[in-house]
Amino acid sequence: MKPLEALSYAERMALFPIVLVPHRYEWRQQFARERARLLSLLPDNAVLRLSHVGSTAINGIWAKPTVDMVLEAVDAEAFERLDAAFPGCGYIRMRSAERRVSFNRGYTPQGFAREVFHLHLRLSGDADEVFFRDCLNLRPDPAAAYEHLRRSLWKLYERDRDGYTAAKGDFVRRVTAEAKRHFATKK
Repeated sequence: MKPLEALSYAERMALFPIVLVPHRYEWRQQFARERARLLSLLPDNAVLRLSHVGSTAINGIWAKPTVDMVLEAVDAEAFERLDAAFPGCGYIRMRSAERRVSFNRGYTPQGFAREVFHLHLRLSGDADEVFFRDCLNLRPDPAAAYEHLRRSLWKLYERDRDGYTAAKGDFVRRVTAEAKRHFATKK
């Protein structure tokens, strides 16, 4: 069997389709445990903030049973040290771009493990997901609209994660921009 990193996009999507389930409060506990585990393993003074983001961090909405996290590195040197450390923490590098790396844990050759994590490594200040999460947790109407959108896209994009993400893009960008304006006025 091929290592997960060597699977094609189609092979990964066949093994790891998009699945949505009703909200589970255990996701916050999973995040807390994983946060503590990671902070004990990662280089000292490299992490500015490690946040629970994504739908599992939004109160009451259906979500993929994957705990999304964004880790902000204090600076570029810390980013490089963290990037090198994640494989030793049990994470698989899935994507890389300029100062943005995504890792997964809980993906196995047999499919999803009981606990699944996506970790997005970023530089300080590159965590719009936190604004989006905070906005939806404060405003039930956009949260319900987001849940409705995701559920309407689910089966259409069940084996196309990139298409699913793109189809949600306008909504996410609009709400994130509103959230940034809202929170900027609260300072």
